[in-house]
Amino acid sequence: MSKHETTFTPHPMPDGIVMVDGKPYMPDGVGKLSAVEAIPPLKKLRDEVVRAEFGFALALAEQISRFKGHVMTNLGNFDALVQQEFNVTVGGAKGNRTYTSFDGLWKIEVRMQDQIAYGPELQAAKPLFDACLNEWASDTRPALRSIVANAFDTDKEGKINRTNIHMLLNTEDDDPRWKRGQDALREAMYVIGSKEYIRFSMRESCKSRWTAVTIDLANA
Repeated sequence: MSKHETTFTPHPMPDGIVMVDGKPYMPDGVGKLSAVEAIPPLKKLRDEVVRAEFGFALALAEQISRFKGHVMTNLGNFDALVQQEFNVTVGGAKGNRTYTSFDGLWKIEVRMQDQIAYGPELQAAKPLFDACLNEWASDTRPALRSIVANAFDTDKEGKINRTNIHMLLNTEDDDPRWKRGQDALREAMYVIGSKEYIRFSMRESCKSRWTAVTIDLANA
C-alpha cells in the first residue's frame, strides 16, 4: 500500500449522467447536455477521476468532523471530572487549555480565537493617521507610512487585515492625532463570535522540540 492510499470507504458520488428519452447525457458547466458517446475520452476520464477523488475528500471531511466531535466530547468529559474532583463549576465558554501525557511527549491544545468586526469608527481613524503623514516630511518615518497604507487594505474577501491593524495599534508616536486614531481603532473593534481550534503536538523527548501533527490538508 502506498503512503497516499486510503483505507476508508469513499463518499458515494453521482455519476453526472442524465437520461433523456432513454439515452445518457452529461451536462457541461453551463448546463448544456452532451451525449455521453460524443464526449472525448479524456474529458470523460477527467470527470471520472475528479468524482472519484472528490468521493474520498468528502469521506475524509466527514471523518475529520466526527473526529473533532469525538475529541471535544472526551476532553469535555475530562474537564467535568476535574471540576468534580475540586468541587467547582465553570460556567460559560471555556478558554484556552492544554492537555499533556504523563511523560510530557504528547500534547493537545484547545485555543479560542475571537472573531473581530470593525465599526464605522474605523473610517474615522484613517484621516487622523493621514493628517500626521501629510504633515511629516515625505522622507521620514517610511515604516509608519507603510503600516498605515497596509492597515486599511482589505483582503480578497473584503475583510480588514487584523495583523496590520494590530501593528498600527502597537506603533507609538507622540502626535495627539496619532493617539486619537489609535483610540478610534480600539473603539471600532468588537467581538462577534469565537472559533475553537485543536492542535496536536508530539516530541521524542522532554528536551526535543514539539512537532505538530498535521491534519490541515493544505499543510500536509
